[in-house]
Amino acid sequence: MGKMNDGVTLARHFSALKGFDVAELPAAGRWPTPRRIATLSVHTSPLEQPGTGDAGGMNVYIVEVSKRLAARGVEVEIFTRATSSELPPVVEMTPGVTVRHVTAGPFEGLSKEELPSQLCAFTHGVLRAEAARAPGHYALIHSHYWMSGQVGWLAGERWGVPHVHTAHTLAKVKNRFIAEGDRPEPKARVIGEEQVISEAQALVANTRFEAQDLVGHYAAEPTRVTVVQPGVDLDRFRPRPTRAADRRRLGLPERGLVVAFVGRIQPLKGPDVLVAALAELRRRDPELAREVTVVICGGPSGSGLDRPTSLMDQAAALGVADAVRFLPPQTGNALAALYRAADLVAVPSHSESFGLVALEAQACGTPVVAAAVGGLVTAVRDGTSGTLVDGHDPRDWARVLAALLRAPDRRAQLSAGAVRHATDFSWDRTADGLLRVYREAVTEHRALIASRLTGCLA
Repeated sequence: MGKMNDGVTLARHFSALKGFDVAELPAAGRWPTPRRIATLSVHTSPLEQPGTGDAGGMNVYIVEVSKRLAARGVEVEIFTRATSSELPPVVEMTPGVTVRHVTAGPFEGLSKEELPSQLCAFTHGVLRAEAARAPGHYALIHSHYWMSGQVGWLAGERWGVPHVHTAHTLAKVKNRFIAEGDRPEPKARVIGEEQVISEAQALVANTRFEAQDLVGHYAAEPTRVTVVQPGVDLDRFRPRPTRAADRRRLGLPERGLVVAFVGRIQPLKGPDVLVAALAELRRRDPELAREVTVVICGGPSGSGLDRPTSLMDQAAALGVADAVRFLPPQTGNALAALYRAADLVAVPSHSESFGLVALEAQACGTPVVAAAVGGLVTAVRDGTSGTLVDGHDPRDWARVLAALLRAPDRRAQLSAGAVRHATDFSWDRTADGLLRVYREAVTEHRALIASRLTGCLA
């Protein structure tokens, strides 16, 4: 909270009280609900296609949560960096949810590593948008990823509103489990995360493991950390007896066994582990391996852009190129069809804050084989909805995959367990959890404002 030693700052803190409904106080059993929030997503737009570039699970999270918050009467304005001069300044994503494209630096050609140099320009654009509104337009800021957190930290102090932050990934955790050949996260990011985590009024973690990382590695105050698990669209991602049709639709073999990888193609996500496991499977059990097709669905991202054909080159070098199919990123019903077309979905990530792909696949009734890291330990129930693998040794992955591919009855058991497990997660539950965080942050902030204003006026 900034100091309130001038009339402008004092007035802003008074006006901030207009940003939410204070008719019901905590003593009456209900906390105030913000009418309008500013969501910050600097480095990737919720309108972008997940699975390539920097677009991934965070994009899905912001879209799904925003829609459900709007359905609960909370207007959401999402600020993201404009990446094309042809983008309109404001886009209505759905009733109650707008996306604001902020000009900050060149429209194209900026990597995520270069974006911190544009945070000042982006912050200016966010502050400028609020300045054109009536005082108290936004009741709360929710930032996603550390760069957005830097903007939220400054905007929150300027507007006199609470700042809620979700990290999604943490540099210290990623660097501890870095994939071979990947680049470590820079020191500047570590420092930036430390600053945001120290200053945010409330921190939202995807799992209890991420909450432990925030406290253990970043010294976050435990009372400011709340676990709110992500969800899955249970209407779109659900079982259907359409495997043959789904495979035809995607150009996959109607017979045989399919193991799918869905996600951005970069060392962090570990698709190379799956390709190497296929080669190991051919060595161990050539008869079974002849039935297997590995599908890689996604586009290059992060350090994967350095060698965009690396997986193709690896498959050719290992002699399995004939059994590896590459698909561009899929969305909506096409993505659900891919999950249903697969016998197994592999998630060999080296680090995951949660792992939405695993949850979506299970909701479609497809068992998941995942690395026992981060949020995947929560997203996959080992032995019930899939199998968790310790480490990333292709020999271990080949062994686990082979055991399941040879056992259709076991896969059927896991399929039923996967659907049951996925029903424990929904975006509605996520939105409700966030609303509780928002209400508490608004209530505490209001009490702090009242206390400080009383002191200033005394």
